[in-house]
Order: sequence, then C-alpha cells, then structure tokens
Amino acid sequence: MTTAERAVVGRAPVMVVLRGLGLGDLLMVVPALRALRRSHPGHRIVLAAPARLAPLMPLIGAVDEVLDVSGPGPVPAGAPPDIAVNLHGRGPQSVTALRRTGARTLLTHAHPDFPDVRGPSWRSDAHEVRRWCDLLGRYGIAADPADLALRPPPSWESVPARPAPVIVHPGAADPARRWPPERFALTAVALRQAGHEVVITGDAGERALAERVASLACLPERSVLAGRTGLRRLARLVARARLVICGDTGVAHLATALATPSVVLFGPVSPALWGPPHGPHVALWAGRSGDPHGDRPDEGLLEIGVREVLDAAVNLLEVGVR
Repeated sequence: MTTAERAVVGRAPVMVVLRGLGLGDLLMVVPALRALRRSHPGHRIVLAAPARLAPLMPLIGAVDEVLDVSGPGPVPAGAPPDIAVNLHGRGPQSVTALRRTGARTLLTHAHPDFPDVRGPSWRSDAHEVRRWCDLLGRYGIAADPADLALRPPPSWESVPARPAPVIVHPGAADPARRWPPERFALTAVALRQAGHEVVITGDAGERALAERVASLACLPERSVLAGRTGLRRLARLVARARLVICGDTGVAHLATALATPSVVLFGPVSPALWGPPHGPHVALWAGRSGDPHGDRPDEGLLEIGVREVLDAAVNLLEVGVR
C-alpha cells in the first residue's frame, strides 16, 4: 500500500462489528460481514473478535482489521466509529459495549434495557446464520444466508503427496457436546480398516483427548494433529479432507465453509438452529434439547451410536461427493 493509499484509508469512516466469540460463531456471520462490505464499500470494517481468528480474514474477504475482543466487550475502538454493528448477541452487555464506542449509528436487536434503540426483536427459534442476515435486512442491507463459502487462495489447490484424510475431531468447548472418545475410536478403527487415512484434530487443550482416541483406535502417533495445527493449517487440512466427523463445534462450520463433506453429531442443540445447510453434510440428532454448556455428555448425544455414524460416513465416502 502506498503512502497516498494509507492516507485515504486513514480518513475512511470506520465500522466496528462485534462478534467476540469462537471459530464456528465467526463462520456463521460470514454472509452478514460480506453484506456489510458490499453496502459500505468506503468504510474500514473493524471486526471486534478474538485475535486468533485473524488468519481466516483473507478467506472471508470482508474485514480490514481485527480488534482483539473476547466476549461482549468492552470494545476499545479509540475514536468514535461511524457505525457499530452488534453481531454478537441480544444484549444488554454487547449493546452497552457498542454504545460506549460513541458510534453515530448502531445496528442491533431491540432490548428492553434500551427503549431508544429501534431494532428488530430477537427470535430464539431462528437459525444462527439467518438471524444476522435478517437483522441487517431490517436496516435495508441485503444479505444472502447461502454465502457461507470461504475463498481459499489458489496455492491450496496444489495436490499434496499424502492421500486426503478422514478427519475425526472429538473435542468441543463444553462436555455436553462431546461424544464419548471410545465411540470416536471405534469409528476411526472401522474407517482405517476400510482403507482410509484417519487423523485426529483438536486444539492444544484437546491434545490429551486426541491421544486417547488414537490410542484406543491403535492409530500411529503421526495421526494425532491436535495442538500441532494453527488455524490456517487446520483450514487447509479440512479443505483437502475426504470427510470430517465431529460434534457441534467450530470444525463442523469450517467443513461447511470449505465444502468438505461432514457428519456432525448434535446433542443439546437442534441442527435447525446451528446445523449445516443442504449439501454434502449429515446432521445426526436424537431430537432432544438440553443445556449446551452442561458438564457431561448430553443424553440425546449419547443416543447416537457408532453404527449410525459409520453408516452416514460410508454413504458420503461412497458417493464420492468430493
């Protein structure tokens, strides 16, 4: 960027968008972020979100800067932005944080604590992607809920030497959404016996869980990639995988965004609210709803058996949707 271009950027009006949540939460607002980019091409869009998500911004193509924010705020925006957009939640914390930025215009849902804010009502039965597209629609900004795909750089299209793996991702932020490791292991055994390369992914905090699954499945140590892949490398791995098997967590949304077939195990939350759209994805759910932040595996999640998961996996692998 030239000096003149930097000067223009410095004078551009700023839009601050709050989404201080995790990987899956970010991917659910990609259509909304792109809609904001299209509707405000002259603004500098600053996303208030965890800094660890920054590697995905080039694949989204709508954000100019990431402001490191976890949770509903505070949002240290510096000079008052021209527009603040609440893609975080219904409030009141997120609404308060954005009002404190001094933004001239605030786009958010209505909340009884803020009678002067004229936003749409919060719908608890709306799919998470649709929720934020509908919010912007009420403010005259058209967003396409189907615009979820990430745009990998051309260099990712090179054919790697190793065969495309099946990814087994046993972790999730809360125990309520974690299928038992023994069942993940049995699934991995069957897939490896069928001739598929299986790798176990997760973050650094899930390394022990991944190692347990690999040990139960008698997988070699090289199969455990948990804690060894940054977000960008994980995205590239998912992009070339034959299949992803996981719970209701961020990697499931990454598979959707990269058009990688997936089998996603839902427990306390219906896939009608957080599940993948139609396509090469199978969402398994026993029909129960519960506490997604519970401290033990959800009873509905435990109703999903290994055979059910394997049947879905084999069907996707045999169809060859890749």
